[in-house]
Amino acid sequence: MFEVLQYEFMRNALLAGLLVSIACGIIGALVVVNRIVFISGGIAHASYGGIGLAFFAGFSPNLGAAMFALASALIMGLVSRGKKHRADTVIGVIWAVGMSAGIVLMDLTPGYNVDLMSYLFGSILMVPGSSLWTMAVMNLCIILITFLFYKDFLAMSYDEEFAMAMGVPVGSLYFLLLAMVAMTVVMTIQVVGLILVIALLTIPSYLAEKYTNSLKSMMIWAVVISIFFTQSGIWISYWLNLTTGATIVLVAAVFFFASSLVPQKHS
Repeated sequence: MFEVLQYEFMRNALLAGLLVSIACGIIGALVVVNRIVFISGGIAHASYGGIGLAFFAGFSPNLGAAMFALASALIMGLVSRGKKHRADTVIGVIWAVGMSAGIVLMDLTPGYNVDLMSYLFGSILMVPGSSLWTMAVMNLCIILITFLFYKDFLAMSYDEEFAMAMGVPVGSLYFLLLAMVAMTVVMTIQVVGLILVIALLTIPSYLAEKYTNSLKSMMIWAVVISIFFTQSGIWISYWLNLTTGATIVLVAAVFFFASSLVPQKHS
């Protein structure tokens, strides 16, 4: 079993799964408690437009995805903080336009030979060592920002009006959170792909929330659960020769539905 670890692609895949799990556990907890899952999905799908633009213009797909993810996060943040009754409509439009623009730009790319499936469902077995360093730096930034602003995030997440009364810069903090979501989305796309990214961002945090009583413990357990899902999914997909990203999410889905049979934590 462990002889496969002599291959660099497998070691890189397991490390990528570990790094993505840390980001998804921390940011996913904030996404769930702030009820911005739909916005996160919009950011994820809109970022596909950046991938299409990158191939069309000839620069890094990760840079393109990051640009579109941050831009869409800014727009969605402005809409959701302003005209809240129109927010879901605008987010849905950005979601659809981003996806469609990405597909059309890829169609228009001369000599287009990109594996579309690798972006829709992930290509964790092809993650290069250079991407691991980028993921590690992004994780460090997420951990540092969360540590520095933890009390403010906690106040904003559970009582926004109280947070504002206490002098917490809720507006700025909200946009910072969306920017962190955008970066986590870009990181996670490499592992589970565009279509499945929202599942890994939310399922571990949902499960952790059911059995914890604080945001800090929710984050920690979401990271642990996410690590279990990614590592299990990678090994299962290797043994059964399945698409890795989809397998990771199916493992998560099994526990998600099984959790409905287990009693929830008592307050």
